[in-house]
Amino acid sequence: MAPSTPLLTVRGSEGLYMVNGPPHFTESTVFPRVNIINVTNKGLLHSFNLPKAVCLEFSPKNTVLATWQPYTTSKDGTAGIPNLQLYDVKTGTCLKSFIQKKMQNWCPSWSEDETLCARNVNNEVHFFENNNFNTIANKLHLQKINDFVLSPGPQPYKVAVYVPGSKGAPSFVRLYQYPNFAGPHAALANKSFFKADKVTMLWNKKATAVLVIASTEVDKTGASYYGEQTLHYIATNGESAVVQLPKNGPIYDVVWNSSSTEFCAVYGFMPAKATIFNLKCDPVFDFGTGPRNAAYYSPHGHILVLAGFGNLRGQMEVWDVKNYKLISKPVASDSTYFAWCPDGEHILTATCAPRLRVNNGYKIWHYTGSILHKYDVPSNAELWQVSWQPFLDGIFPAKTITYQAVPSEVPNEEPKVATAYRPPALRNKPITNSKLHEEEPPQNMKPQSGNDKPLSKTALKNQRKHEAKKAAKQEARSDKSPDLTPTPAPQSTPRSTISQSISGDPEIDKKIKNLKKKLKAIEQLKEQAATGKQLEKNQLEKIQKETALLQELEDLELGI
Repeated sequence: MAPSTPLLTVRGSEGLYMVNGPPHFTESTVFPRVNIINVTNKGLLHSFNLPKAVCLEFSPKNTVLATWQPYTTSKDGTAGIPNLQLYDVKTGTCLKSFIQKKMQNWCPSWSEDETLCARNVNNEVHFFENNNFNTIANKLHLQKINDFVLSPGPQPYKVAVYVPGSKGAPSFVRLYQYPNFAGPHAALANKSFFKADKVTMLWNKKATAVLVIASTEVDKTGASYYGEQTLHYIATNGESAVVQLPKNGPIYDVVWNSSSTEFCAVYGFMPAKATIFNLKCDPVFDFGTGPRNAAYYSPHGHILVLAGFGNLRGQMEVWDVKNYKLISKPVASDSTYFAWCPDGEHILTATCAPRLRVNNGYKIWHYTGSILHKYDVPSNAELWQVSWQPFLDGIFPAKTITYQAVPSEVPNEEPKVATAYRPPALRNKPITNSKLHEEEPPQNMKPQSGNDKPLSKTALKNQRKHEAKKAAKQEARSDKSPDLTPTPAPQSTPRSTISQSISGDPEIDKKIKNLKKKLKAIEQLKEQAATGKQLEKNQLEKIQKETALLQELEDLELGI
């Protein structure tokens, strides 16, 4: 039996209603505006009198409804009434009420099967099992615990906890497996770091690793208005690393692929870079630079959308990440919301209030760039929210990627590109093509076969150490055997050797080139000293190494 088409929920000043998904996009007329609706038969389940509620959330299997309203105390100073309620959706009864003063992290966190539920309470994470909120099954106690995230997927459940640093001590994130919290070695992994006022913790789908974006509110170097961000990788097997991002600037977005074997980071001052990393934190593919601040993997993980929303123009790049080919480059101007359809083929973009109160509406796209449906809210109305109907993984099978734009009756409007301002004195003169930033093209970072294999940063560091040790041995040998040391060559020797033949061995040629470069630098230092310039200690040490460098150069060239 073929899966049903996902519905679209639309909420705004015109009301709350449903729209049938592709290919029809017709409005569902049988949908009363009530509190909880059974989408299957569109019947009213329950109605709750909660006039002050400002937040609500369903549990993963829609068995519990959580509501939150601002916490208030009475005028005489006595404690207020519980403001966090958990309701049984089936019966409508209140399962439990808690006092939750802060709106931040107000909602309890459930495992996907709802076997486990957790909430942060005064330096502890309280765990409840099977939605029995009258009994605390387990507690995880850590001084000044600030945040936690439960892992996705089935048992064994894992939890990542964050404790901010204080009094010179670093912040740290620890991974635990439920319910093993006792003892000094109970943690699966631990990663400590400085420069963290807050963190964002992202589990991969298989619950084998966590990405941690550590942020400071102020960049003390003054390089960024956004503060300072670093990206860390922590695995449940105990491995951890700092993800090296080659461009300075903010980290706009980090997302895991559904395969859990790679992740994409969007970072750096505009135009931002986007790079896919593997589980060793090595770059796999670099998308170059562009106007982007967000990344979205398709549900099946075979398509990646890089987009520039917010203060950017809404350019999107749709990539086939199996073959690293660009599929399309649509533009969704003024978009404040993006979501993949569960079928992995369609994309929803919307302009919603209160982020933007004009030109509200939504569009349904095919990933090849075609607009299949468009709805513009009347000028006197607002669109507040639009979302796809959720489906379980595997309901919609992955389809072969196509690069040809699918046909559509909706015209694809190209946004008007504003021309750059030109002063009156330059308006009658020819336009010069000048760019504020040099664009970097996409680049495959996977290791290639043969000698073209790029070295990792660790390998490069080890290579430099090896070369330094070799140079030190050569220098020691020349110091111990002064009678074997040849007479220093005249100043013209380093320059005259440039015209000599090469060996044909890339490694030897590279060493010869580096030696000549060092000898040339020494010649320049000797010329500066001859003019009476005072040299630094390290510069004098370089001149003293000239004899050893000449000996090494001669040895290499004799082997040609």
